[in-house]
Amino acid sequence: MALVDKNGRPIALSLHEAASHEIKLAVGLFEQCWTKEKPKRIIGDKAYDSDPHDAEFAKIGVELIAPHKQNRVKDKTQDGRSLRRMKRRFCVERFFAWLHNFRRLPIRDERKAENYFGFLLLATIIVYVRYLF
Repeated sequence: MALVDKNGRPIALSLHEAASHEIKLAVGLFEQCWTKEKPKRIIGDKAYDSDPHDAEFAKIGVELIAPHKQNRVKDKTQDGRSLRRMKRRFCVERFFAWLHNFRRLPIRDERKAENYFGFLLLATIIVYVRYLF
């Protein structure tokens, strides 16, 4: 999982097994943020549409923006104004595309998760430095 700012620069990374759902790990990722200032909003996909998770992020002081699922039973909580920020979600996808330029990361040849996470951090540092210069 990755948390990026509005320009696509990484501000938090974590590595988890494939069986865990990412919305349950999002609060922990937010607390591992590398920057001094925490983001005011988090933009997620339709999997983030959940009232308990909205309340959990509201306790921290973060606005969770996620489009509603089609099978939502309760009343809608997002209006069109905040969902306009979904247009910026491409920054997250672009960051993952940048990571796929490094040959070792998409294939995942490493047996140990620590080694893979080390290469992931190294690639993230390279992406960040390329962005700055």
